[in-house]
Amino acid sequence: MGCDRNCGLIAGAVIGAVLAVFGGILMPVGDMIIQKTITKEVVLEEGTTAFKNWVKTGTAVYRQFWIFDVQNPQEVIINSSTIKVKQRGPYTYRVRFLAKENITHDPETNTVSFVQPRGAIFEPSLSSGTENDTFTVLNLAVAYNNTADGVYTVFNGKDDVSKVAIIDTYKGKKNLSYWSSYCDMVNGTDAASFPPFVEKTRTLQFFSSDICRSIYAVFGAERDLKGIPVYRFILPPEAFASPLQNPDNHCFCVDREVSNNCTFYGVLDISKCKAGKPVFISLPHFLHASPEIAGNIEGLNPNEEEHSTYLDVEPITGFTLQFAKRLQINILVKPSKKIETLKRLNRNYIVPVLWLNETGTIGDEKAEMFKNKVTGKINLLGLIEIVLLSVGVVMFVAFMISYCACRSKKTK
Repeated sequence: MGCDRNCGLIAGAVIGAVLAVFGGILMPVGDMIIQKTITKEVVLEEGTTAFKNWVKTGTAVYRQFWIFDVQNPQEVIINSSTIKVKQRGPYTYRVRFLAKENITHDPETNTVSFVQPRGAIFEPSLSSGTENDTFTVLNLAVAYNNTADGVYTVFNGKDDVSKVAIIDTYKGKKNLSYWSSYCDMVNGTDAASFPPFVEKTRTLQFFSSDICRSIYAVFGAERDLKGIPVYRFILPPEAFASPLQNPDNHCFCVDREVSNNCTFYGVLDISKCKAGKPVFISLPHFLHASPEIAGNIEGLNPNEEEHSTYLDVEPITGFTLQFAKRLQINILVKPSKKIETLKRLNRNYIVPVLWLNETGTIGDEKAEMFKNKVTGKINLLGLIEIVLLSVGVVMFVAFMISYCACRSKKTK
């Protein structure tokens, strides 16, 4: 009887040890299985999950415009007064609904080339006015429709998943011909996705043709997006800082006079990218811009919540599941003896024309599908690992304590 009991206790301890060991082994093995599966599915080739969503996004993307309406034009023209503006909007368009075109695979270089057609559909229900509203700016839909961005050539990640979606060339070149030195390089992805297994310490580099440069985002916070854990990466103020604040930005200073000897910050002169037109880019309402720039304009209310840019990236796949791209288009206005309306100006103005908010969020159906295919399976595997390890350890300790107690009583 005693032997049977002791044997049972030993057997229980052995089973517990086996469960604990199996749970421990499952951790690295499970991680290997996950890594292998993800590595296969994020490659940009026919048949993968990534390729299907890459060709045509299933996420509804909207671009909202707010127009700055100047309230005191005559005062400015005559007295060079502070410009008073009032924003009007939003005027909302559905964008990025067209599939990529001219998709060409190159198996020798493991790249895929494409152009991204642009289209815009006005959404009256999401707008505060109509397309017939009058502004002294270019019609927004005309500026966006019937055009295409590219050609882009990106790595498909088949030979090296750490390069997937990274741009190799833009319009056939690795440089833009707008800036000097490394500022002119095309770096990173297009921000729709990044190489998988994203860590918080990683700096996410991406190229945006809207601002004619490569830029970057840094980790801001962990978020929950419809039950999916994501990392929020934000555009830091350093990205638009002056060379005095961030020496890496020295090659983005192209006009020392307008920039006050390269000390102004928060604006980017992209005139070379816009056929010489005096266009400047900033964050909306001159968020994080020099007081000297915003001080010439009255009616601005910058705040992080409404005017900052961010990307919510699912860290295992590297897919961007939610984003908000916010930027402002400004025009440089300078005194000029040749133009009647500018003759009396006694200072330069960087005048806000409009700001835009382009947003996209994974839909509920897509989010459920993503959870079932990716995060759900990973969480289940993790739960199994923890349960096996925990139950195994508890069983082993409990049965061993019981066995030792029995042996102690028998000895007495």
